[in-house]
Amino acid sequence: MPLSPPAARTLLHQRDIVCRGYRRDDGLWDIEARLIDTKTYDFDNADRGGRIRAGDPLHEMMVRVTIDDDFLIRQAEAATLAGPFSPCADIAPAFAELAGLRIAKGFVAEVRQRFGGVRGCTHIVEMFGPIATTAYQTLSAARERKAAADPDRKRPGVIDQCHALSADGPVVARLWPRFSTAGAISQGPRKRR
Repeated sequence: MPLSPPAARTLLHQRDIVCRGYRRDDGLWDIEARLIDTKTYDFDNADRGGRIRAGDPLHEMMVRVTIDDDFLIRQAEAATLAGPFSPCADIAPAFAELAGLRIAKGFVAEVRQRFGGVRGCTHIVEMFGPIATTAYQTLSAARERKAAADPDRKRPGVIDQCHALSADGPVVARLWPRFSTAGAISQGPRKRR
């Protein structure tokens, strides 16, 4: 069901974040993100020739992380194609220091710790949440095939991570009956969490 119809309004700002996941020919994976902020009006800006025109990117940043099957970052790079201030692009090379970090629980907090404040770029750091979920989505089919073939398979990490994947729900009962708690006890109708 879509959102309800909005009140009369005027668009002023648009942020687009696009993430893509690629399987590389060498067996590694590239996760790329691009953030673009635009305004629907012209405004003054001393660092960009005096004015930024409506529709021109206020912010345009890109990130690529190369990961292995275990989500270990082998290489990272960032680029600032447009920023509101002249020094914005200067910090992008620092994100190469993410090499060696694993995309796992606490990953985004670790990125914020390393690159928060003056040590990084707010907009580049913001992309790492979507980058992490894109990495999991990109590798999910390959990891699921590998896990399904393992007779000693551990409980999938996605169970109980959202309403639809509740251990006592129908999706887990269908996809991972071994890990389902739906039949364990009679619980009556499921309540929203």
